[in-house]
Amino acid sequence: MAIFLLADCNGTMSSVARLPLVSGAAPAAVSSPSPIKHVVLMIQENRTFNDFFATFPGADGTTIGKAEPNPNCSPPILNNESIPLAKVPLTVPKDLYHEYVGYRTAYDHGNMDGFDNVGFGGKNGIPECTYPYQYTDPTQIRPYWDLAKQYTLAEHMFTTQGSGSFTAHQDLIRGGTVVEPGRAMIDLPTCSGPNCRWGCDAPTKTLTHLITQHNKYLTKFGPAPCSNQFTSSYPTLRDLLDAKSLSWKYYVPPSDKTIGKLMSAFDVIYPVRYGPEWTTNVITPQTRVFYDISHRRLPAVTWLVPDAYYSDHPGEPEDYGPQWIASVVNAIGESRYWKSTAIVIVWDDWGGLYDNLGGLSPRKYGYGGLGPRVPAIIVSPYAKARYISRTDYEFGSIIKYIEDNWNLGSLGTTDQRANSIIDCFDYSQKPIAFTPIQSSRDKWYFLHHQPSYLAVDSDL
Repeated sequence: MAIFLLADCNGTMSSVARLPLVSGAAPAAVSSPSPIKHVVLMIQENRTFNDFFATFPGADGTTIGKAEPNPNCSPPILNNESIPLAKVPLTVPKDLYHEYVGYRTAYDHGNMDGFDNVGFGGKNGIPECTYPYQYTDPTQIRPYWDLAKQYTLAEHMFTTQGSGSFTAHQDLIRGGTVVEPGRAMIDLPTCSGPNCRWGCDAPTKTLTHLITQHNKYLTKFGPAPCSNQFTSSYPTLRDLLDAKSLSWKYYVPPSDKTIGKLMSAFDVIYPVRYGPEWTTNVITPQTRVFYDISHRRLPAVTWLVPDAYYSDHPGEPEDYGPQWIASVVNAIGESRYWKSTAIVIVWDDWGGLYDNLGGLSPRKYGYGGLGPRVPAIIVSPYAKARYISRTDYEFGSIIKYIEDNWNLGSLGTTDQRANSIIDCFDYSQKPIAFTPIQSSRDKWYFLHHQPSYLAVDSDL
């Protein structure tokens, strides 16, 4: 074991006895049988990889962005310029535009220099100029960095589409949003305002937008976000798990004080919304997960959606996202489940924030994807320790790992092309002993904290 000088989140150098961070780029086969009996997928909101890990040791991040000319900025950006990224607090005052047209503008054919030309609220909005060019002060997301330093940081996780939360949450239960041959849902449904929901509870005449396999955008061509189309022809992991009698739960925050936007992917799935699983498997509040951990009721597969105030979503007045993640990880790590669990922490979309990596062409994949890079951290006693994975992943990579872990078969979506996250694990290694993640909030804070009752995603 060597002695390395590492900088902590406030920049202080300290000597610690630990192995160096290592990295790898190629998927690897795992020969040992899987010890994983539980997968917990924690879904945070609207951040790019570079926003959280711009200065993480050994990672592909930057504090200098690229911008195209924009004379409407103040001061004007007159040439293709390098823009210093501002180091900012975790709580970001403004939400940024991050629907498909915004991503294509920012992406700029892979140059990743058009962020200054994206408009607040859409293409006709005031230019965002230098606002997307920022990264989060590492001292404010220390739990994320501590997890990334101890376990596996996946620095090449891409969203399925260059879109927002509605389709991203569908991608995380099935690996795609294709609803008819050659066409997939994209962006948000047409409803808006306080009565809008994203599924079977949506107001009448709500429609979805589509994008073709060749990236042609079809406004209001899609079905309502809940119909008979979302049955056997639109399978999710729920179908595969139910077929093998494996348990699953989808935890969501409460919304009983407002008829707001319910961030529940299974609200779209007709047989779940109008069947018994809506009350047995879709669980509110999301803090119920602590009870299930302590009472030995953690299912095989868990999706966990946070309250708005600890989701990391830009535009919220407060953000306890790092503390929320730490509290759940600590609860599992200190329980009987640690030895058999994989926790996958992922952010659902890019949120309009700058990222320096855009080498995966949307033309290759179609349906608006692949989208921007987002953070992903894999936590498990069998995760490769102090490892940065440079394998190209997408949300279908998580789906594929779950399918393969239980021999569920394939949904036939992006899981077929995606690299599994299996190479983030080493089942033959000595299991990592759990060390609690230091945090200013523990599970008791979240159990007793008054819910915000706000939409987890405020984009409608």
